[in-house]
Amino acid sequence: MDADADPDRHLIEARVDGAPVFSGHFLQAWRDRVRLPDGQLTQREYLVHPGAVMVVPLLEGADGRLRVVLERQYRYPVGQVLIEFPAGKLDPGEPVLTCAQRELREETGYSAREWARAGCIHPVVSYSTEVIELWFARGLTPGARALDDGEFLDVFTATPDEVLAWCRDGRITDAKTVAGAFWLQNVLRGDWPLQWQEVVAETGAPGDVAKSAAPPEGAA
Repeated sequence: MDADADPDRHLIEARVDGAPVFSGHFLQAWRDRVRLPDGQLTQREYLVHPGAVMVVPLLEGADGRLRVVLERQYRYPVGQVLIEFPAGKLDPGEPVLTCAQRELREETGYSAREWARAGCIHPVVSYSTEVIELWFARGLTPGARALDDGEFLDVFTATPDEVLAWCRDGRITDAKTVAGAFWLQNVLRGDWPLQWQEVVAETGAPGDVAKSAAPPEGAA
């Protein structure tokens, strides 16, 4: 393959070999030997992550104002309680939308009638394979939460303007939530339209697999 066929060839690193140096509950740490574009050998250490989803849940308030559902959760590695959009890791073989529905229901108690995939982000490209899929949800119905053992978090709502102000002022520092706020701002402006799909659960019980209907006419 010549340079014209692969314009990034001068940037690509090639894996020579490698091995895991740590295997935990859901993360693996690897150390690989790689060949740099100039032919030199070096090492790369990184975490293998199963992938995750984050949900931006849109809630029509009693006053007619749009609000979003957020969480406050203590994050041990940074020793702080952080404000975040609902999120969680993928179970093995779990479809992304199913994971998004499950995490929203388990953490907040809400189920959503309509869903739209926004995109994805790589939050820590220098040392992790993690990819987070960003989803929006609307048509929320409240219900009971089902937190995992050892999971403690508060659920609350805020206006989009409040979320953006908190990102600006440093009250929100979680990278995926900052990305979600940026996406939300552009969606509300009409700059980044979403393709909504109605999702119908088979029985509506927790743990059910939901089915996706065709997007509503004119969905955006």
